[in-house]
Parts: sequence; structure tokens; C-alpha cells
Amino acid sequence: QVQVVESGGGLVQAGGSLRLSCAASGSAFSIGAMGWYRRAPGKQRELVASITSGGSRNYADSVAGRVTISRDNIKNTMYLQMNSLKPEDTAVYYCNAVVYARTYWGQGTQVTVSS
Repeated sequence: QVQVVESGGGLVQAGGSLRLSCAASGSAFSIGAMGWYRRAPGKQRELVASITSGGSRNYADSVAGRVTISRDNIKNTMYLQMNSLKPEDTAVYYCNAVVYARTYWGQGTQVTVSS
């Protein structure tokens, strides 16, 4: 069984930065693509950024230029560096990991950006 756990959320002022982490653990496995999603109050979940096992990155237009996704394949950990945060970035951020064609989700971490 694969477990995915996010960390690093919190309260930050507009213009500030946060770094989210996503750690995948469990029995020996090979992780494929990983991604960050978010769900703001009253809105549907949306993709923030994704990264393949080879390091190819994809960003949502709403965050492009302000966030950087990365991963450490040895540690099975993914990161999301978020800069120049805006109040509209307030949401619960979820990560997922694809392992042998199955997608595993974390429980989410709250990010709140105050104006």
C-alpha cells in the first residue's frame, strides 16, 4: 500500500512564499507522474502543476511564473515552491502519485493567503 502525505501549508501574507512537500511511502515501488492540485472554497479541484518521472513539468496558467514543481526520486518526495502568493491561491492543496497505473492521493494541506 502506498501512502502519500503533504506538508508545509500554513498562513502567509500576500506576496509571501511557501514550500509544500509531498512524501510517498510504502513497499518498494516506482513512482510515475506526480502532481499538485488545489480546491478553493466553493470551487472544483484544479491542477496546479505536474511532473513526470523524467522531470517534465506542466503548470496551470494561473500559477505559471510563480511556482516551481520539483521532485527527488531517491527520496520519493515532490515539492512545490510557491512565491508571490495571492489571496486567490487560498485552497487545500493535494498531491497525488501514480504507482503502477494507480493514483494515490494525500489528505491535503491548507494554504491561506491573507491580503
